[in-house]
Amino acid sequence: MTYTGQVTPGGPAAVRELAGLTISKLSVGPTDNNAYLLRCHRTGEQLLIDAANEPERLLPLVGEAGLATVVTTHQHPDHWFALADVLAATGAASVAHAADAGELPTVTRTVADGEAVRVGECDLTVIHLVGHTPGSIALRYDDPAGHPHLFTGDSLFPGGPGRTTGGDDFDSLMGDLQNKIFDRLPDETWFYPGHGNDSTLGAERPAIPDWLARRW
Repeated sequence: MTYTGQVTPGGPAAVRELAGLTISKLSVGPTDNNAYLLRCHRTGEQLLIDAANEPERLLPLVGEAGLATVVTTHQHPDHWFALADVLAATGAASVAHAADAGELPTVTRTVADGEAVRVGECDLTVIHLVGHTPGSIALRYDDPAGHPHLFTGDSLFPGGPGRTTGGDDFDSLMGDLQNKIFDRLPDETWFYPGHGNDSTLGAERPAIPDWLARRW
């Protein structure tokens, strides 16, 4: 089936096959959080982005192949409610940005802007986006056979940036989104947010002036 990025709470995962990576997207929990399981084709190694909720559904998604790493995109509990259970069941490493790590139950490695997180032979580049939280991150995968793929947590959604609690946070987040994402990546870049449907940078780019004017 053609991947659309549309998933529903309690429903099956949506699966996307790239040249070197399989992406499985699952909606979990009462706030429709997206969890993304990435599997390297060459090695079979797997990485989970946001162990958000419902470990009883995340662990069958992981399956017998095991889990090497869980990356948490930011400190808000709806994105790591199942983290402790998933780590206990799999022995995976827990990765987060240093600025948010203290709010998580377990972190075994902290990362900074520009560092790489590997899943098998595939590199994910960390992009630090300050505003939704101090340590929010996105992960960029450059598909060798196509366009970039970007996992944005709660920093970027179809329709605008993530929630901020003050003017300085909004300015910081929009500055990072423009300088580190929209100014650097092509329109074809597909992004996967922490809640809801996916989009592309090209679909969202024309609305940036409106986001700046409304300030959310």
